[in-house]
Amino acid sequence: MRGAVRQVEWVGDDDPERLEAATITIAGDRLDALGTSRTADYVTSWSLETGQGWVTSRLDVAVFGRGFTRRLALARDARGRWTSDVAQNGTRRFHDEELPDPGISYADAASGALDGADDCDLALCPVTNTMPILRLGAHQRAVQETAFVMAWVALPSLAVVRSEQLYSSGPYDPEAGHAVVRYSSGSRDFTGDVTVDQDGVVIDYPQLARRIRTRG
Repeated sequence: MRGAVRQVEWVGDDDPERLEAATITIAGDRLDALGTSRTADYVTSWSLETGQGWVTSRLDVAVFGRGFTRRLALARDARGRWTSDVAQNGTRRFHDEELPDPGISYADAASGALDGADDCDLALCPVTNTMPILRLGAHQRAVQETAFVMAWVALPSLAVVRSEQLYSSGPYDPEAGHAVVRYSSGSRDFTGDVTVDQDGVVIDYPQLARRIRTRG
């Protein structure tokens, strides 16, 4: 996909040893991205594709940890149906807890728990907040509180669950060069004011990550 290319790096706000990096391509109302996340316990690599309206079409994620590897291919078709293909090897234990299986559970798939979700949301990843922000225009103008359903991907397990989230924003401040988007996640009991740039890309996400470098 041809378009404006951004290379962005963040450091973990909750964990200063975690480093996030992504190459983001935005063209019209589509977005593609490639990224990595490095922690003391595991490394994640991922690729994201959206269709028109910045609606997720595919997310591929691989996690390489101490004694385990996991892979997830998460896809959304034109009818809004979500599917996942997974693989896992090695230990299921992480910090003395058993990891859930990767992918969409059989119960969630059968019940249609992800119905209504247009976006994926990869844990710890600032990029997957960009799609709903762009769709709302929340990086450019004031937006009233709007509800979204997300296919949330946990790390390092790669389990996929339904997440109900709220977005709202104030107007873009051209002098400051940013906008502030209020984000709430009921599933994780979190509310924070996320600072984004003129492309809707995260500058500062409280308790998650803050930008340390950008190009493009």
